[in-house]
Amino acid sequence: MTKRKIKSVKGMLCGAGMLAGLATIFSCTQAPGFKVEGHIQGARDTTLYFEALALDGVEVLDSVRLSADGAFQFVYSDTTCCPEFYRLRIGDQVINLSVDSTETIGVEARWPRMAFDYTVTGSGNCDTIRILSQRLANLEKRMVVMLDNRSYTLAEREDNVRQMVKAYKDSIKMDFIQNRYGAASSYYALFQSIGQMAVFDVRNDASDVIWVNAVANAWNSLYPGSQRAQNLCTLALRGRKNTRRHTIELNVDGEKVRETGIIDMGFPDIQGRERRLSELKGQVVLLDFTAYSSQMSQERIMIMRDLYAKYHERGLEIYQVSLDADEHYWKTVSGNLPWICVYNEEGVSHDMLTLYQVQQLNTYFLIDRDNNLVNRAENIPDLEKAIEALL
Repeated sequence: MTKRKIKSVKGMLCGAGMLAGLATIFSCTQAPGFKVEGHIQGARDTTLYFEALALDGVEVLDSVRLSADGAFQFVYSDTTCCPEFYRLRIGDQVINLSVDSTETIGVEARWPRMAFDYTVTGSGNCDTIRILSQRLANLEKRMVVMLDNRSYTLAEREDNVRQMVKAYKDSIKMDFIQNRYGAASSYYALFQSIGQMAVFDVRNDASDVIWVNAVANAWNSLYPGSQRAQNLCTLALRGRKNTRRHTIELNVDGEKVRETGIIDMGFPDIQGRERRLSELKGQVVLLDFTAYSSQMSQERIMIMRDLYAKYHERGLEIYQVSLDADEHYWKTVSGNLPWICVYNEEGVSHDMLTLYQVQQLNTYFLIDRDNNLVNRAENIPDLEKAIEALL
């Protein structure tokens, strides 16, 4: 990461320390610089950090211990040749900013809700980012209410959450990104996330990939050779490859299919050992295609723990295929699970999902003791009763 000169009025240099997916900050020209200044009311004696958001993490650039009036000012002695992303942070409360010139950006906020209760002047992009952040916070609140609503089944809550996210993305595409593809706020919108879940699935959703491609083209034209433009182009290329419709040519041994009753698969578990689905013949198997980063993952795992504890000794096994983009995150979550957890590094682009006609995550199937696939999630009104019947 390129080093830059920083001058803080009421601050001290803290040294190097994400907006997930944003590319590396770099400098291409010397310029008079820019300022970020303002007040954080009610935050006396707290430390305000000024940080750069990079592809490889967050870099702490400067900090200041706030006095009674909450005043702060960060001054840069140079700038970059394309929009860059920064944030002000106290604890886990953050205000995201973008800078693309020698602006003076004013921020007025109130602690302890500074992430939701602030105004910004001097930058249209920063104000748009403020609106985007507030919209995302509202979406997250509505999702939490839905997830806690036990009048719906788990499948219904998952579907409702998916519909909420889709409606949110559609509004962001039309209201913020369309015809503003080169804006820093459009770049920012593509990388919004709720917890571990990316709102825009830039790897696997064909509709999202179209918008990533549009922003990539604009940035490549406006800022040719910049690392952010290259990052967007790489994401768009991967997304097009992953979501390209293709015909799968199968050479499946008929005798083998009749013997197993399923289309077999084998993926590595956390120890790197290949675990094959066909090896579980003689047990009732819950085959689950999932992403641990999904909003409903924790509750699904709790339900599966109960089922596993109740029925494993009677012959139930769970074969859970993770499609998470982050292998390390999969290992972290799956390490303490008692059933078979395997990892599909190709994600939703893997042909196996097409063969099993997996249309959405999470999707599960039931396989009987003779290795016959007998049912899939949407046709199972009561999963526990369906397992009981097979046991």
